[in-house]
Amino acid sequence: MRQILLDACIVVFACAGAFGQTADTLTFDVASVKPAANPPPFAGMLLISHGGPGTPDPGQITWNSVTLKQLLTTAYDVKLYQANGPGWLDTERYDIIAKVPEGATKEQVNAMWRNLLKERFGMIVHHESKEFPVDELVLAKGGPKFKEATDNGLPETNGPGLRVTGTIGPAGPVIRMVGRAQEISGLAVVLGDRLDRPVVDKTGLTGKYDFELEYTAALRPGTGPAQSDPDDTASQLAAAIQQQLGLRLAPGKAKLDVVVVDKADKAPTEN
Repeated sequence: MRQILLDACIVVFACAGAFGQTADTLTFDVASVKPAANPPPFAGMLLISHGGPGTPDPGQITWNSVTLKQLLTTAYDVKLYQANGPGWLDTERYDIIAKVPEGATKEQVNAMWRNLLKERFGMIVHHESKEFPVDELVLAKGGPKFKEATDNGLPETNGPGLRVTGTIGPAGPVIRMVGRAQEISGLAVVLGDRLDRPVVDKTGLTGKYDFELEYTAALRPGTGPAQSDPDDTASQLAAAIQQQLGLRLAPGKAKLDVVVVDKADKAPTEN
């Protein structure tokens, strides 16, 4: 799970363990990169990725119709709003298959993605610190409505985790989050993903907790295909956080790391 970094810096690994390499030299065993042949019309809404460390297929990562900005956020462990560059980074799409060295960690794989972007796309970046409006997750009046973690985990794993599921309800998609033995900082990350803006943990809660949160994603009225209404959905989520968790979102500001693309080529070098 990714962590929101304030005054962030990219972690540099002085040693890559069994690989005997630095982060600047870590590479995939093999990597196939080519423009996506037939990007689906919904590609901007759904990013399809399979495999890698922590999955049932740790030895191979497959991206279908990925943009370079999406890959950039993975490589540098940032959100989309923390990546800037030419407009085509959001539109040009690629199919990528990468063979991962045995035993590689998520952090080492991210370094491999950074090196792939440099070697196959000639990408050059620099980092800036930029102030963003953020939501601060704070205690509501009366305090938290959840308890310290017990020894029961998620049903499918019987261990700690944070699961997000969705079902279709009469008023729109119903989103449910179930956390077991989770730090509140991890909840803040997931909330930030749902709101598409930074959420910073300011609760002062330092333990691990069990919690459940459910809200309805509002839909825009109309006769065409159903589309979510981000403003109404944010209001629904904020109300659910206060009513069900005893927390609330307060406006604030924080400096975050921004990755700026200075140069990149649309056409990758040959496999």
